[in-house]
This record gives sequence, C-alpha cells and structure tokens, in this order.
Amino acid sequence: MPVAPAAPDALLSVRDLRVAFGALEVVRGLSFDVRPREVLALVGESGAGKSLTARALLGMLPRGTTTSGSVRLRDEPGSYAELVGATRPALAALRGRRIALVPQDALSALSPVHPVGDQLAAAVRSVAGVSRSQARARAVAALDRVGIPDATRRARAYPHEYSGGMRQRAVIAMATINEPDVVVADEPTTALDAELQDQVLRVLGEQREAVGAALVLVTHDLGVVRDHTDRVLVMYAGRQVEQGPTHRVLDRPRAPYTAGLLASLPPEDGPADGADGPVGGAPRRGGSGRLRRLPAIPGSPPAPDALPPGCAFAPRCPLVEDRCHREEPGPWTVGDGHEVSCHRWDEVPYPATELFLERPA
Repeated sequence: MPVAPAAPDALLSVRDLRVAFGALEVVRGLSFDVRPREVLALVGESGAGKSLTARALLGMLPRGTTTSGSVRLRDEPGSYAELVGATRPALAALRGRRIALVPQDALSALSPVHPVGDQLAAAVRSVAGVSRSQARARAVAALDRVGIPDATRRARAYPHEYSGGMRQRAVIAMATINEPDVVVADEPTTALDAELQDQVLRVLGEQREAVGAALVLVTHDLGVVRDHTDRVLVMYAGRQVEQGPTHRVLDRPRAPYTAGLLASLPPEDGPADGADGPVGGAPRRGGSGRLRRLPAIPGSPPAPDALPPGCAFAPRCPLVEDRCHREEPGPWTVGDGHEVSCHRWDEVPYPATELFLERPA
C-alpha cells in the first residue's frame, strides 16, 4: 500500500503504524501528523497501546515485538527519514538529537551512581563534538532552564537527592538538551500532585516554544489534554477511535467511547442544585438537589488476544447495533481535521452524560 503524503510542514508523520508480539497485534493501524510547536495527546484507558505507540516512534520497543507501517521524521522540507526498519546505528544517531523521550518513571531513567549533571553532559557529548567543560556548562544551563534552583550545585547531586518534581524536570532537561525536533513524553506527570503537574507541563511547553519542537504527550488526564494540547488522538484496544483538534473533540465528541471518557470526569466546579454540567463536568446533582453518581463506561477493555469481531468497543457501547459486531468502523472524516471510527458517529448526543448513567434493573 502506498504511504499517504505527510501533512504540510509535519515534523513527524505516522501512517498505518502497527506493533505486534508475534502474531498478536497490540497497536493496529494508527496514522497522524505532528507539526512544529504542536502538541498531540494520545489518550485512552490503560492497555490502549499509548506507551507502546510512543516507544515505537523511537524504535525502543522490547525484544519480541515487530513494527510495520511508516514513521517518518522530517530531514528538511519535503524530505523524510523512515524510522520503521531503520538500523540500530541509524536510530541511535537520531535519538536525542532529532527525537527524544521523556519517560514515565524519572527515577528509573536516571543512573543512581552518577551525578545528574554528569548524565546530562554525557547526553550532550553523545551527539555533539564538545569538550567536557563545554558539555558540563550546557548541562548546568539546561537544569537552570527547566527551573532547577541553584543549578550549578544541583548538577553535582545524585538523583536520590532530587525531589520527584525535580527528577521529572531533570529528565525533561536531558530529553531537550540537544534541541530535538520531536519530544515524546510518556505520562510525564504520573504520581505528581496538581501543582507539580502544572510545573512540569509548563516546562515542557517552554522547551517546545524555545526550539520549535513538536510534542507527543501520552496521558490519561483529559484535564491536561484540554489545557495543554492542540490535537488529541483517542485510542481504544490499540486502534484510533477519534482524532482531531482538541477543542473540537472534547467539546463535541463523535465517538461514544470519547463521550464516555468525558462524561465520567468529575465536575471542576460543582453545578448548582438541579443544574447539569457540561461534558467534562458531569452532572453532580439531580433536580431535587440529591447527589448523583458520576456516569461510567460499563465493563472493561478487551485483552489484545480476545478482541471481539467488528468494533472492539461494541460490548460496552450504549449505541451498539448489529453491524457493530460485524464490521470494524472507519476512520471517517467528519469535520475539519476531525476523524472518527464509529458507525453511529452522527447519533452521539451532546452532552452524552445520559448515555452512560446506570439504568434501573
């Protein structure tokens, strides 16, 4: 199958990306583009394939996996380097310099036996022909840029001497120190409190703006998606469910799964008695002022080796019909840059809260 052209000015272009363990596909045909300074969020429940997708972009999958499709990184306008099938030396030459990863577990990503500054300096020297002193100076500057206080002294400290938020900033500094074109951040705010989450995301945003990089952000937090991203790709059972501009997808979801994720969010500010909140702020009270349960998507995602025929979401979907059990849907374009994989996308109500409320037995 010929590879579809990349979007104009795309830094990263992904087409029909598939990841398999043996004969078992766990990422099934993702396609998307990311442009300079753009933030694309990959969202979905645990097991959707988000982290595998993130690591497939850098060729950093575990042994026993195979990758097919296309992941192209722009060399220059109109020219792309293909990463799927690239040799290990070719990938190693691109990682850190052109595309970099911010891992989920910062403590595991940092060596416990080397000072943080030395590790950043090593990252510099791995891609640039500079002296030790020059690399050290760049390491200190990178720590200062991500908000590490007293960066010169902190560069001599070990990871266990950093707080959780500081460690996360340090791995962001390491990922961005060589000014890559694309940064892939895999759940960078997991286990951080709300204040630290905001700080880490702000640092990522500042780094992205400073060098014109694109950011692929793996997250399960739709509040983060709404506040910090330009586009969102919703995944379920390894496949794209919905993709488009963040405001369009979150304000008017066309896939029942996306609508269910949004409807199950607690309201940011509790509505007055009898008031209904918007999607992303589900109703808290009924007309009598009684507290109402938040809606929830019934059931659980299927295991990769037990996918149902047709649409994988069909067993949990309130709009399911016969063809959903027979035919895998879409994706279809339903608006400007907005794609959805659902047979009944034009019947998803707004707001969709009532679809997922428990019904009396």
